[in-house]
Amino acid sequence: MKAVVARVTRASVTVDGAVVGALDGPGLLVLLGVHRDDPSRDDAPAATMARKLHELRILDGEQSCADTGAGLLVVSQFTLYGETRKGRRPSWSAAAPGPEAERVVDAVVAELRTRGATVATGVFGADMAVESVNDGPFTVLVEV
Repeated sequence: MKAVVARVTRASVTVDGAVVGALDGPGLLVLLGVHRDDPSRDDAPAATMARKLHELRILDGEQSCADTGAGLLVVSQFTLYGETRKGRRPSWSAAAPGPEAERVVDAVVAELRTRGATVATGVFGADMAVESVNDGPFTVLVEV
């Protein structure tokens, strides 16, 4: 599992013209990809990813969402596992199949909420318009 995490001043996800998830203040935009091998493991990787995201110290003053109460906007992003070494068309074979990936993304979101995090989400499998105002910009890759 991997996540591209951007520190943002605001972010939102729109589906069919309606905002379905948003951060109206500072927080983290998390583009979360699930590898095809992730669903076959237990839920420990989802809990580990949630802990890393919640405690990642990239907000102002080297603080985390756990420290500040800042929210996270989590958007499923299978394209993080696109393979582009050969040819001009990416291969998605490393990404988990939809139903399995959705279960893992839901587990990460549930674990974040169990930890007390404020979490907004996109809609799994939907055509989403993601908008963000990056702060810094500060973007990191988190892998589990």
